[in-house]
Amino acid sequence: MSIDRRRVALRRTAVLAAALACAWALSACGSKKDALSASQTKRFTVMLDFFPNADHAALYSALAHGDFKAAGLDVVPESPADPSEPLKLLAAGRVDLAISYEPELLLARDEGLKVVSIGALVQRPLTSIIALPGKHVANVSQLAGKRVGTAGIPYQSAELRSALEHAGVRPSSVKEANVGFNLVPAMLSGQVDATLGGFWNYEGIQLRLAHKKPVVIPIDKAGVPAYDELVLVAREDQARHDGEDLRAFLQALTRGEREVRADPAAATTTLLKAAPSLDRKLQLESIKQALPAAVPSEAGKPYGWKSPSAWAAFGSWMFSHKLLKKDPNVAGLQPFTNEFLPGEGI
Repeated sequence: MSIDRRRVALRRTAVLAAALACAWALSACGSKKDALSASQTKRFTVMLDFFPNADHAALYSALAHGDFKAAGLDVVPESPADPSEPLKLLAAGRVDLAISYEPELLLARDEGLKVVSIGALVQRPLTSIIALPGKHVANVSQLAGKRVGTAGIPYQSAELRSALEHAGVRPSSVKEANVGFNLVPAMLSGQVDATLGGFWNYEGIQLRLAHKKPVVIPIDKAGVPAYDELVLVAREDQARHDGEDLRAFLQALTRGEREVRADPAAATTTLLKAAPSLDRKLQLESIKQALPAAVPSEAGKPYGWKSPSAWAAFGSWMFSHKLLKKDPNVAGLQPFTNEFLPGEGI
């Protein structure tokens, strides 16, 4: 499997915290039900962000253990033919849920798509600055005078500028190179001195397994506000009228996440049944290292929780960098809800 398999998937791409926390208390959804079961199942399609991988372990574990069936859902994961399409297909009603990225969700909403995040699979950035030892980049300040490759995504350019400014480096002293989907090959060939866009739980691990000894700096450790790397997304009208299905899905997914946490090796075996071409060692390491990123930043909150203050801060960051035309923190534009998570809602 190519070392840059995430590159295509990466194309796409706290003032109102209290308002963000409560704005999606959707009365149309009725009373919450934390114990859900059914004798009949309803087909429920989930569009992945790309092909099955370690980031989807909870989903496939819940499928393998019958958790979705017990909740009345016949969940069918689908891989997109084009990784730019999941949110568009969701908005068009072609699928019931989509997995995407917080920046992509904010961009899609800014363009008018009526979609909203209902849960977070990965609750911190995976995107990282990566360099190999020979380039002498042990920290962001050492990028001065260097050439940094990105996939040409606007918010990656903004992330690079933020990281450089945070480290006291003039952005003009760094040459940004659009290397498209070939971030890691460009670095290995010496075309660039470092890259921004690879994931610490995938490319970072794969390079270490290949004995390349990479320097890996997650962008939230480099001055970029934290955000949820992978999120579950539903249509706004669906959230208002089909809340019981969404709640059932998240109940079952939570059980799947517990199963992954209890036995990562078994979860890896389950994942490989869905995608036999995956490398077992890489996927197991990716699952194990990403487990802490599935834990909410706020103590006592359920799996999938999205921090209102973090979403407000990251939305403000995107707006201030002119990545969005509209401020996502304005009342009525809230991009997420915690309403359907276990123990939440009314």
